[in-house]
Amino acid sequence: MTAYRHHQHADPDLSPGLEPVSTPPADDLDGEQLDREERAALRRIAGLSTELRDVSEVEYRQLRLERVVLAGVWSQGSSESAEGSLRELSALAETAGSTVTDAVLQRRSSPDPATFLGSGKAQQLREIVQAAGADTVVCDDELAPSQRRALEDIVKVKVIDRTALILDIFAQHAKSAEGRAQVELAQLQYLLPRLRGWGESMSRQAGGRVAGGEGIGSRGPGETKIELDRRRINTRIAKLRRDIASMKVTRETKRSSRKAGQVPSVAIVGYTNAGKSSLLNRLTGAGVLVQDQLFATLDPTVRRAETAEGRAYTLVDTVGFVSRLPHQLVEAFRSSLEEAGEADVLLHVVDASQEDPEAQIRAVHEVLADLAVGDLPELVVLNKADVANPLTVERLKRAYPGAVVASTRTSAGMPQVVDALEAALPRPQILIDVLVPYDRGDLVSRLHAEGEILTENHTAHGTRLEAKVLPDLHGALAAYAS
Repeated sequence: MTAYRHHQHADPDLSPGLEPVSTPPADDLDGEQLDREERAALRRIAGLSTELRDVSEVEYRQLRLERVVLAGVWSQGSSESAEGSLRELSALAETAGSTVTDAVLQRRSSPDPATFLGSGKAQQLREIVQAAGADTVVCDDELAPSQRRALEDIVKVKVIDRTALILDIFAQHAKSAEGRAQVELAQLQYLLPRLRGWGESMSRQAGGRVAGGEGIGSRGPGETKIELDRRRINTRIAKLRRDIASMKVTRETKRSSRKAGQVPSVAIVGYTNAGKSSLLNRLTGAGVLVQDQLFATLDPTVRRAETAEGRAYTLVDTVGFVSRLPHQLVEAFRSSLEEAGEADVLLHVVDASQEDPEAQIRAVHEVLADLAVGDLPELVVLNKADVANPLTVERLKRAYPGAVVASTRTSAGMPQVVDALEAALPRPQILIDVLVPYDRGDLVSRLHAEGEILTENHTAHGTRLEAKVLPDLHGALAAYAS
C-alpha cells in the first residue's frame, strides 16, 4: 500500500489553430451569478468532532465530513488510471467540504470481501488515520454494508464510500423541490440496506407501554429501533416516488409544449466540471451558476436561443456525469436526465485538459446508454483547450471527427461551436409552394419561425411563399397550396 497525494498539471500552450482571445471579466462571461453568494453564505466549519457515538444511522449520516483519508484498491488497469480515480475522489471530498489529509492506494487482485483492504492493511490505515488526525475514511468504491462495518471496527473512525460521498454533494447542491426530492430518494435507497447503530441504540424494543417508563406487566413485543427506522424509510420512499411522479407531469407538459411548437432541443451533456454551464452562458447569457467544483449544477436549466436565420431552439443544461455514478442517482434523476433523451441534438462537452478525457467520454456514454438514449446526433466540444496539452487535443480530434476545439474561459472557438450546432439542428424537409391570404398572417409568422423561406412575394391575393417546413406546419398550410 503506497501513500499518494494529489497534484495537478496543465500545459499553458494553446492547441494548434486556436487563436488566443483576451479574457473578459468573469461577470461579463457568465452573467449575474446570483446563486454563488447564496451557496457561499453557509460554509462547513472545521474542528467539529465526528467520532462514532450511540446514534441511529439516520442521525449518523448527517454528521459532517471534516479531515479525511482516502483509500483505494488498484485491481485492474494502469497505475495512472488508479491514481487518477483517487484524484477525482479527492476533488469530490473537497467539494463536499472536507480537508484531504492523506491518501493510500493498495495493489491487489480484488478488494477484500471482509474489510475492502484486508485486515493487515486496515491496521496500517488506522495508524495513518491516527497520525493525520483524521475523523473519516473515504473508500474509492461502493462498499458492502459488512465491509464498511468491519473497516470501521478496525480504524475506529467513520468510513464512507464513493457513493455516499457523491450523495452528500448532491444533497448540498440540490436547490429545486424536484432536485431535493430526487436526492433524498437516492439517499434513502442507499441507506436502507445499511442501517446500523452503535452501542444498543438499534436493538432496543419499544413494545407495550415500556417506552413511557411503565414497569412490570407493561412490557410486550414490539418493533426494535432498526425495524422502526426501516419502516419509516420505506414509507418516506413511497411518498417521494409519488411526489417526483407528480413533478414529472409538469416537466413533460413544458416539454410537450415546446415540441408542439416544433422548437428543436439541444441537451448539453458531459462529465462533471467539463464546462457545460459556462458553455450555456456563452451561448445564451443565461447567468447559470459557474464554479470550479464537481456537480455545481444539479437542476436542469432550459434557455431559448436563435440561429443566425432566426430559427428558435432550446438549450438544456443537464446534471454532470461521473465514472461509477451511483445507480440510485441515475434512477432518482431519471426524470431530469430524460431531457437528454428527448433532445434533437446532444452537445457533448469534454474537458480536454484532463489526463484521460477518453475515460470521461466513455463514462458519459455509459450513463446515456442506461437512459436508453437512442442514436441522437452528437456534437463534441473539446473545452478548456487554452490549458490542454496540444497532443491530447489532436488525439481527440482524430478520435472524434467533427469535434470543435474551444475554450469557454477565453471564448476562443465559440463562433465555430455556434456554426456546428446550427448545422446539426434538424432542418425542415418538406417543400411547399403556398399562397397565404393576408388575413392569415399568423401562418406567415409560423413559416418564418419554424420553416426555411426560399422565396417570398406579395401579390394582390396574398403572400406567395416557397419554403421547407416540418410535417406539422405542412398540414396547417395544405389548404393554401398552389
